[in-house]
Amino acid sequence: MTRGWRIALGVLAGIVGLNVALAALRAVTGGSPGGPTSSSYATAGEGAAAFASLLERAGHDVVRERVTPQHVALDPRDTVVVLDAPDVLPADADALRQFLVLGGRLLAAPDGAAWLRRVVATPPVWSSRSVRRAVAIAPVAELRDVRRIELAGDGAWVSAGGAIAALGNAEASVLAVAPVGSGRALLLADSSPFQNGYLDRADNARLATALAGAPSRRVLFFESYHGYGRGTGLGAIPPQWRVAILLACLAGLVFMLARIRRLGPPELASRPFAPARREYIDALAATLARTRDRGAALAPVRREIRDRITRRAGQRPDAPDADVGAAAARFGLAKDEVDAFLRSEPPFDELAIGRALARTATERRQL
Repeated sequence: MTRGWRIALGVLAGIVGLNVALAALRAVTGGSPGGPTSSSYATAGEGAAAFASLLERAGHDVVRERVTPQHVALDPRDTVVVLDAPDVLPADADALRQFLVLGGRLLAAPDGAAWLRRVVATPPVWSSRSVRRAVAIAPVAELRDVRRIELAGDGAWVSAGGAIAALGNAEASVLAVAPVGSGRALLLADSSPFQNGYLDRADNARLATALAGAPSRRVLFFESYHGYGRGTGLGAIPPQWRVAILLACLAGLVFMLARIRRLGPPELASRPFAPARREYIDALAATLARTRDRGAALAPVRREIRDRITRRAGQRPDAPDADVGAAAARFGLAKDEVDAFLRSEPPFDELAIGRALARTATERRQL
């Protein structure tokens, strides 16, 4: 793997590690406001953490359930809060209806979801119509001290159905109250009055405490609809942490693969060739030049050159030097090379002898 790829993978691993460290720091220090919409854990503007704190200060015992209604033994003396649930299973809707029939209180912002039909016989009809301010339009006990509320305008009930339109204006309502058995369903078309960003406006906080009922009622927030489940082992780790840990492991694996050798040593950019024969001969000649008995050391080399020339020229091994020299000249050897390998007495020209050996080897290969 190239150096550039290693640097890029190292930077990627560092970024993932930094994100994991920041996530851990955020978990310890609390981090910046955030969380799912209408969750009692969420501290962002669209969260409902302030709503839960307000109810606790009013004397309610606040419980955050991490399972769905069908898995809880609902007490009719409690108030159940289901805000902006993306989907409620039929079994859970049936559990909520049974809870209401026995005398429970349900505070819900269903956005006109289909599950509401299993709870209320004739539910109100939701529309995206914007209602920013609402006042009491029906004599409902919970609205005795509520004069005006402010909303984000995310929706409204255009028809109350079998419920009572309690809060709204001349065109639409935002709160519908429906009796179900001995219980009471309080249905909000827009959950913003209970969210952190709107709870302190107008009479929104007063409405929130009034709809929760008497302080003796325990209030159950079903947080399973906002991504909080009851888990053990790996399931207990928040999803964001699981993703961060997975990315960290993946980055570490890629970094290790970048550092180790795969399928043997790295491939060279070009194929290595054997050293040129002339370089070898020159090196051998330089070695011979350093020997003391240079004549004896050069004798086998001179004899090999002479044998190659006589064999190629078709001469006898004991042919005269003049004939051997003439044949060598015909084969392309220079005069100094011919004189060097035919000379039997010092001084010897080792480099010229080496060149002659290399040249005769080349000529022999061509044959």
